[in-house]
Amino acid sequence: MATSKAKKKRQKLVQSGHLNPEIKRSPFALMDLSSKQTKTKKGYLYSDKYKNHQEDDSFFVAFFTFSHFLHI
Repeated sequence: MATSKAKKKRQKLVQSGHLNPEIKRSPFALMDLSSKQTKTKKGYLYSDKYKNHQEDDSFFVAFFTFSHFLHI
């Protein structure tokens, strides 16, 4: 298999002591994103269902229950 001109140029730069640009490449550039799927309608509806619901261990619930004990 033939080597591209860009790859030959990179190899010559590395041989002359320069930094290999492949080292600086993001790890996300090497990921296979072909298996990634977008959300379905059901996924969007499920995320909207719980969008503005707070859990019981949120800051406000803990703060108001604590302040309730202070008034007693």
